[in-house]
Amino acid sequence: MTDPGRSTSRAGGPAAALAHLRGGGKRALADALADLEAASDDPQTADLLDQAFADPQGAVLGLTGPPGVGKSTLIDALIRAWRATGQTIAVIAVDPSSAATGGALLGDRTRLTTDPADQGVFVRSMAARDRLGGVAEITFPAAVLMRALFDLVIVETVGIGQSETDIAGIADLTAFLAQPGSGDALQYMKAGIMEVPDLVIVTKSDMGIIARRTVADLRGALSLTPGRDVPVVACAASSGQDVDMVLHEICNLLDQFSPRFANQRWQQVQNWANRQIRSRFGTEGHRFVAKSESETPPESPFRAALTRQARLSAALSAAFR
Repeated sequence: MTDPGRSTSRAGGPAAALAHLRGGGKRALADALADLEAASDDPQTADLLDQAFADPQGAVLGLTGPPGVGKSTLIDALIRAWRATGQTIAVIAVDPSSAATGGALLGDRTRLTTDPADQGVFVRSMAARDRLGGVAEITFPAAVLMRALFDLVIVETVGIGQSETDIAGIADLTAFLAQPGSGDALQYMKAGIMEVPDLVIVTKSDMGIIARRTVADLRGALSLTPGRDVPVVACAASSGQDVDMVLHEICNLLDQFSPRFANQRWQQVQNWANRQIRSRFGTEGHRFVAKSESETPPESPFRAALTRQARLSAALSAAFR
């Protein structure tokens, strides 16, 4: 049986659907994300994503780092600090996948102590499945949708070490978390992830001299990258120590980087669309589509992505008749 609220929200077009989500609370957003997972190729879903892409309300913060570094603990502390300012926040926690069901194991979400009745906080777990870059296939479109509804969207990657760089293709601001004693300056230089972050956060700063040494090592490693000025801050999220300083740095960087958001987001959506073509039709399929592409970004990028896929499917069908 079709949910009448969901069909009504779509009847007035994408603008009405987005307005419905903004006034519909957690249930409406949960339904929309379920539709996105179940039918990402639905033209109405693409139209809703285009509307959300064109009308962002907030920004996306990506948090990445190795397992056990304290990503979820920090997110829990950031939620409390952010909500204390009266602003809304959503979290996408990308979890490892269950080998049995393919679903998210929900290990990170259990560490978040949010109030279910608080409509200003929304948390969604996603299974990484076969993606190896630390995020799930639908993380990007989900973040675009949630960015139109909340003041801040945090995307937490699967902690897999030094290679989860896909978060840079989703977030407006990327933060890398490191824990005290996790490596010296040489190790940080070797890590590919260190080319990605706009901010580095050392967790568990209450460990004292080891934490201070880690901050110094990171600053030394980052200083060797020409043209980059990446701040390094430290906090102890479990006790709340210096979490306000971390949030202050995040807000400062979001303000500083806001002029670049428009171009960066266009590039992100184009890269996402290209990945969809490659994953479904391979490199040759992407080249086929690219030959007829305009260099001007389409006004409706998600609908355009569907059109590209349909055109390629039709061409392949014709070729094999």
